[in-house]
Amino acid sequence: MKLAHVLVLGFACVLPLAASAQWQWVDSAGKTVFSDQPPSLDVPEKNIVRRPANARGAPRVNPDAVPPAGADAATAAPQPAAASAPKPTGVDKELEEKARKAADAEKARKAAEEAKIAKAKADNCAQARQSKSTFDSGIRVARVNASGEREILDDAQRAAEVKRAQAAIDQNCR
Repeated sequence: MKLAHVLVLGFACVLPLAASAQWQWVDSAGKTVFSDQPPSLDVPEKNIVRRPANARGAPRVNPDAVPPAGADAATAAPQPAAASAPKPTGVDKELEEKARKAADAEKARKAAEEAKIAKAKADNCAQARQSKSTFDSGIRVARVNASGEREILDDAQRAAEVKRAQAAIDQNCR
């Protein structure tokens, strides 16, 4: 009876070892795949997450390979993939699309910002020209001072305002 217990316990300890002899890799769709067979050659080495301990140097088999004529499938050595088979480019199409969309969004954001700056410059230019033409016309111009009183600009103040308006025109009207 004791021998039966030892055998059952031994079998229970060995069972997980057989279950751990599995391959694990990430396929092209990004899904994790578990198998007792090695992945095909189209799965890059970097995508293989786990190998069985006894399969460190085990060759991976191309499922599209055709055994040579006259050899049975069990003893045939795996053949390389046909030259016409598409080779993986190593570039993710979704990643390319996201990068392109991000670049387009950045270009659109920059264009909108440049348009906003151009509109502000055009508005500032128009306002500076209107102000300069008002001062150049010779009419009396008054402004409200800090104490809330209206004061008429003298010739020196007028000249300073004309100079300020001309500087704004030079900066914004190009």
